[in-house]
Amino acid sequence: MKALSEYAISDLKLIYQLLHERLPTDPMLMDSDLLQDLQTYLQQQASNDGVDVSLHAQWSSWLNGGTTLSSI
Repeated sequence: MKALSEYAISDLKLIYQLLHERLPTDPMLMDSDLLQDLQTYLQQQASNDGVDVSLHAQWSSWLNGGTTLSSI
């Protein structure tokens, strides 16, 4: 099995967003270790790109392929 770091970040973002969108209809996902691990990993990557993940607008922009602070 591959580690999360071995997958393309774009694939991880897509999977995360799809799972996150399902939370209202599938609340059991809230208890998913995989979803939590994926979110933690992506937030670490976003932070490495200069994103303040505590600010929803920055986190959302980064997830959706927006400009990161380090590229401005």
